[in-house]
Amino acid sequence: MSYKIEITNGIATFTINRPEMRNAINYAVMDGLETFLSKVESDDSIAFAVITGAGDRAFCSGGDLSEFHGFRTAKEAYPMLSRMAGLLYRLSILPVPVIALVNGAAVGGGCEIASSCDYRLVSSKAKGGFIQGTLAITSGWGGASQLFAKMNNHTATLKFLSEAKVHTAQQLQSIGWATDVFEGDAQEALENFISDKKKIHPSVHKAYKKLAITNWTQTGLKDRMIEEAAQCAKLWESDAHHEAVDRFLNKE
Repeated sequence: MSYKIEITNGIATFTINRPEMRNAINYAVMDGLETFLSKVESDDSIAFAVITGAGDRAFCSGGDLSEFHGFRTAKEAYPMLSRMAGLLYRLSILPVPVIALVNGAAVGGGCEIASSCDYRLVSSKAKGGFIQGTLAITSGWGGASQLFAKMNNHTATLKFLSEAKVHTAQQLQSIGWATDVFEGDAQEALENFISDKKKIHPSVHKAYKKLAITNWTQTGLKDRMIEEAAQCAKLWESDAHHEAVDRFLNKE
């Protein structure tokens, strides 16, 4: 199966399970994420939600170009982009702390997924970046809107997005994207991070998360994410994008 869902001791974990494809997102993974979100939204016993990728090479490499490259027009691309933007908005407003366990590369849409979480625990060996610009498109799943809502440094955020570079874990921490950088085992790092938070009653975490959600709701984050998807869709149909993807696929 292309994903795994585990709920243990109040911790719900969604694992993208496509290591052979660097955990790229396809429709099957989207379906699984939708199932996961519904489970967390409806289960009051869940105290933490975790998103990660199988293996140790990639957290998520973004959208599966082999599945989505067939889209040629904005009309064809928008349903996929807006659906994923909607799922990531739901991920961001889950009533519990959401942790991205970035065990490997998080690029393109993978960076958008992690940006939709409250915390990002990043392996010292991992790299990440909003590289969509190298394909002549913007982020399309709402990730830029998430960053502008969550990072307090406008200049650093805009630079991070528009330069379309891949950064080391240490660089990701220095710009404020990575919450913590860990050495060694990812699950051990997660357990250490959560163990500190378990010292505080879950109701406190949920109460603070509710305040954050209220702020995002009042500032129209969902609408901005959907508009971001529409903007990306317009760029998707450009010759520049299709030529860039062809070069990328031929190089691969």
